[in-house]
Amino acid sequence: MSNTIDTGIIHGSGYVGRELIRLLLRHPSVRLSHVSSRTHAGKPIWEVHPELRGDTELSFSEPNYAAVSGMDALFVAGAHGDSVGIVDEVLSAGYQGLLVDLSADFRLRDSSLYPVWYDFTHPAPDRLGEFIYGLPEIHAPYPEGTRFVANPGCFATALTLALWPLARRLDRLDAFVTALTGASGSGVKPSAITHFPDREGNVRAYSVLRHRHLPEVLQELGEGVSVTFVPVSGPWTRGIWGTAHVPALLTPGVDVSDLFQEVYGGASFVRLWPGRLPELRWAAGTPYCDIGWIEGDEGTVVGFALDNLLKGAASQAVQNLNLLAGLGETTGLLPRALNQEARSDR
Repeated sequence: MSNTIDTGIIHGSGYVGRELIRLLLRHPSVRLSHVSSRTHAGKPIWEVHPELRGDTELSFSEPNYAAVSGMDALFVAGAHGDSVGIVDEVLSAGYQGLLVDLSADFRLRDSSLYPVWYDFTHPAPDRLGEFIYGLPEIHAPYPEGTRFVANPGCFATALTLALWPLARRLDRLDAFVTALTGASGSGVKPSAITHFPDREGNVRAYSVLRHRHLPEVLQELGEGVSVTFVPVSGPWTRGIWGTAHVPALLTPGVDVSDLFQEVYGGASFVRLWPGRLPELRWAAGTPYCDIGWIEGDEGTVVGFALDNLLKGAASQAVQNLNLLAGLGETTGLLPRALNQEARSDR
């Protein structure tokens, strides 16, 4: 791979696509040369994403998998159930580069879960093993030669990062989670439940105990874990905020702060807040997941906050590209003065 990574985005007209374009245009090692959209093919990108006017002269292209077959890296932002077909066509066209998929189509290792949680039978179950679940704070460094990453869901990122340090040390973890998300988590297509007059000044629970990201969380946290999860629509545009109550008390002498510091002390995109719960406004618009905790006689409450479009999607996808390409993990995601070379321990 050359010093400049020739990169494309397949289906880049949504909210996550906009964030990907913005990040990649500013990435010092990337040349963004292709963004596709069936709906907006032929239109300048800035007509769909006005915030990017003056940043790029690129126009949306029709999806053309032969046209991207020689690129170094691709992001696939297709809908759940569609990305698996897109990836198959891309690879059939001879694509040999790196690929980060932002749908759920390659996140679950057990193909039998797809009909239960996503209402489709996975057409390529043998391919699930080819994808790394791209939660870098837990799985990086990735095995040498890794080309394909399944980017985690937004809620899954938040819940897994919040609970992982405890799950590693408890034989049994029971967590009771309530988390609120902004309207952008529902995607660019409007619906009755995301209509602003119904959402503003209101909170509404949905998919109670049945959110699609729950099997990702359980998959990553492992055996002996139970997560009771109530997702809630919040009256804002972007960001996830929530709490996880873990009633179990740790072994005397084991400090919760030590557990979180052990796992995330060197993590570039996790900020720890001992003794307090983070606020949503601290994380919105940033590539960080903020995690804090409060201990008491009734157990531990872990609070978490992240931007669903960034650490929950686009910036995490770029973080994964950096890792696959052997770049510093923070490249293109933090101010240059804060960027660091890839560390030998990640």
